[in-house]
Amino acid sequence: MKPVTIDDIKKIRLPLQGSHKGQNGRLLVIGGSHLFHAASLWALTVASRIVDLVHYSSVPENNELIKHEFRNGIVVPRGDIGAYIEEDDVILIGPGMTRDDETKTLTNTLLARYPKKQWVIDAGSLQMMDLAKIPTGAILTPHHGEYAQTFGTADVADVAKKYQCIVLLKGDKDIACNAQGECRVIEGGNPGMTKGGTGDVLAGLIAALACTNDPFLATIAGSFINKKAGDALYKKVGPYFNATDLANQIPVTMKELLL
Repeated sequence: MKPVTIDDIKKIRLPLQGSHKGQNGRLLVIGGSHLFHAASLWALTVASRIVDLVHYSSVPENNELIKHEFRNGIVVPRGDIGAYIEEDDVILIGPGMTRDDETKTLTNTLLARYPKKQWVIDAGSLQMMDLAKIPTGAILTPHHGEYAQTFGTADVADVAKKYQCIVLLKGDKDIACNAQGECRVIEGGNPGMTKGGTGDVLAGLIAALACTNDPFLATIAGSFINKKAGDALYKKVGPYFNATDLANQIPVTMKELLL
């Protein structure tokens, strides 16, 4: 399995001189719950630094948090998300969503209703989705526990082919496979990246990159950049960093790698 290298990452599209608002990506983040507030905020934090517009939809208390504290996302009530799904380039669903009937209904209804959109499916939505409703080309981002719960012991390449999607299996070495049978391994990372929320940062990064790039490139580049950012933090503070630190480091790392 071929490792991802800096040469792969250099293929990422950069914002063009003279471009205007909307041309460098529009993302919708659907996430959060009454129990988990920060997870979807971490995804929003990193994405808002990459794409032009981030729309955000969560439960009312999280929407209020974004309006009054964060301000870098445009809040969309759950009842209005259909119009934004139609107009945005990518939809990320799942960060901070709980494993319950509400998540199951929302996730599967939206995946079935908008199968032609580019989806990134993470966390709660990943665990509650109906496998028959996985949209063609969707990006799935499970850690090993979620993968085993969802797909059992099936090989990652076989899952990607069967469901015609992209699977990023997160671990010490991330493994990414697409429906065409291409698999890549992403090395790096450190014990500091076991902190809660680092996976939400990664989901937001991948979704943001997928707004203007090939989905498989966005997946492997997001994994690579995320690990490099974590390793840069490790050099500074050892394993003593959190998801917010990682989200703040990613733009620095992207500049070093891409500009």
